Amino acid sequence: MRVISRKTLREFWEKHADSEEQLKSWYRETEKARWKNINELKSEYPTASILKDNKIVFNIKGNNYRLIVKMNFEFQISWILFIGTHAEYDKINANEL
Repeated sequence: MRVISRKTLREFWEKHADSEEQLKSWYRETEKARWKNINELKSEYPTASILKDNKIVFNIKGNNYRLIVKMNFEFQISWILFIGTHAEYDKINANEL
């Protein structure tokens, strides 16, 4: 699955160094993945939350950070919509991204 854009993750971990390893790991795993649907994704990430329009919320570093990604399973593309602290996540409406 192609991830757009790694730069967003890198800019985040440069500000929040404790998230770097987990974000890099998530990126590598997602780039290698060939999920055909949400059920396949959930089998690898059971704590991921599913939102409308194929948006998925991943908990990063023990739920200290939240990563929201929109997935297109047919074309194997994932767009990073949001990365932030749990407190920042609480201030947004994730379904409206």
